[in-house]
Amino acid sequence: MEQNKPQTEQDISQQAAVRRQKLADLCEAGHNPFEITKYAQDAYSADLKQEFADLPAEAETGKIVSLAGRMMSKRVMGKASFAHLRDQKGDIQIFVKRDLLGDDAYAAFKKLDIGDIIGVKGEVFRTKMGEISVRVSELTLLSKSLLPLPEKFHGLTDREARYRQRYVDLIMNPEVKQTFVKRSQILKEIRAYLDEKGFLEVDTPILTPFEIGASARPFYTHHNTLNMDMVLRIETELYLKRLIVGGMDRVYEVGRIFRNEGMDPKHNPEFTTIELYQAFTDFHGMMDLVEEMYKRLALKVCGSLEITYQGKQIDMGHWERLTMIEAVKKYSGVDFNDWKTDEDAIAAAKEHHVELPEVPTKGAILAEFFDAFVEDKLIQPTFIYDYPVEISPLAKRKPNDPAFTERFEYFIDCTEYGNAFSELNDPIDQKARFERQVAERKAIEPDCKAQVDYDYVNALEYGLPPTGGLGFGVDRLVMLLTDSASIRDVLLFSTMKPLDK
Repeated sequence: MEQNKPQTEQDISQQAAVRRQKLADLCEAGHNPFEITKYAQDAYSADLKQEFADLPAEAETGKIVSLAGRMMSKRVMGKASFAHLRDQKGDIQIFVKRDLLGDDAYAAFKKLDIGDIIGVKGEVFRTKMGEISVRVSELTLLSKSLLPLPEKFHGLTDREARYRQRYVDLIMNPEVKQTFVKRSQILKEIRAYLDEKGFLEVDTPILTPFEIGASARPFYTHHNTLNMDMVLRIETELYLKRLIVGGMDRVYEVGRIFRNEGMDPKHNPEFTTIELYQAFTDFHGMMDLVEEMYKRLALKVCGSLEITYQGKQIDMGHWERLTMIEAVKKYSGVDFNDWKTDEDAIAAAKEHHVELPEVPTKGAILAEFFDAFVEDKLIQPTFIYDYPVEISPLAKRKPNDPAFTERFEYFIDCTEYGNAFSELNDPIDQKARFERQVAERKAIEPDCKAQVDYDYVNALEYGLPPTGGLGFGVDRLVMLLTDSASIRDVLLFSTMKPLDK
C-alpha cells in the first residue's frame, strides 16, 4: 500500500519533480486534467454508507453512482487495486479492476498519486471484508496534486504549519473541518434565536472616519480619493445605537472587529463579535437573554447542558449572579464599602499587592482587585454586574449609586465571554464622559489621534430610549463549544507573521 512517509525537503523536491513530469506526459498525450471544467457528482460517501448500512458482505446493490474527491490511499495488487476517495462528507473505498476499467485506463490509474482529485463512476457493493465500496467502471483525473501530502499534519511540532497551511490541515485532519462546521452551526443558531426574538440583522461601516477615545488600539489606513486617514473599527456599538435612535428597536450585527494589540491563545488582531441592542429593556434583560441563548446553543451544538472544556465540566444550566463588590469581597476578603476615599483604596491595593491603574480611583482599583482575585476563580458560568463608572464610559449610572453603572460581564472557565449595559442615553453625561476619556488618553499618549464622536452625541440628543446592549466574542464561544484550546483552532486563517520576516 502506498503510504506517505516523513520526507526531507530533498525527497519532496524529487517527488514534486516526478509529479510535474507526470503532468507533462498527460498534457503531451492530450489529457491535461486542468482543462476539465466540471464533473457530474451525484452521490456522497457518508450518504451511501448510511443508505446501505444493512447490506450484507459480498452483496451487490445495482446502484450506479458518480463520486468525486481526493484520493487518500492506493493499494495496487496486479490486475485489481483498492483506493480511498475522500469527498465532502467523508471517505469511501473504491475497487479498481483492469478487466472492468480497461487496460489503458487501468495503467493510467496506476500512475495516479495520493492527493490527486478524481471522479469515479461505478456500482455500490459491500466487499468480502465488509466495507461499503464502489466498483469503478469509469475513472477521470480531475486535478493533479503536484505536491505530496505529509504523513501527519498534526501534533505540537507541526501546529504552526497547520495554521499557516490550513488547506493541508483540512485535507489531513477531518476533525478540523468538523470544528468549522460547528462554527457555522453556532452562528446559524445564534441568528435563528435572535431572529425569533424580533431582532433585525444589519451591517455598519468597517472603515470609520476617526479613532474614538476607547482604550483599544486601532489599525489605520488611508483613503486616497478623500485624502484622509481612516480607522478599522474596534466595535460596532455606536453605529448600532444610532439605529435604535432611528426607531429600529432590536438590531444586531455579526461583525469583524480589528484591534492593533497583543496576540495570545485568546486574542487575534481581527476577530468576530456579535453586538445587539434592544430598546425598552435594561441589562437584566440582557442577562436573561444570554442565559437562555447559551443554554440553547449548548443543547443544539453539544447535545447537553453539561459540556467539557479542556478537561473541566461546565454546567451551562446554572448561572451565578454577583455584583463586582460582592465578588471581590467573596474572593479577596476586601470590602469596597470600607474605602471612604481614593487614598483608602490605594492603601488597600498596596497592602494586597494589587497593581494600581493609570488613574487610581476607588472604582478603578476595585476593578484591579477583581482582576487579581476573582477572574481566575470563575470556572462555572457567572454574571458579574454593577461595574464602576470609571471603566464603563457607555453604561448608564445606577440611579441609587452613581459611582456604579448598570453593566455586566459574564465569565466561563476564568475567561470573559461578553459585556452588556443598560445603555447610557443622557447626551450631556455621554459628552462629558467622552471628553474625559479622550483627555485621559491624550494625557497618557500625547500623540494619540483619539477624538470625541460628537455625531453620536448629536444622535443621543434626538432621544435614545432606555436600551439594553450586549456584545460577545464569537471566536471564544466557538472555542468553548468545540473544546478548542486556542483561538487559532477556530479561525480558518489566523493572523501570523510571514516566515521571511
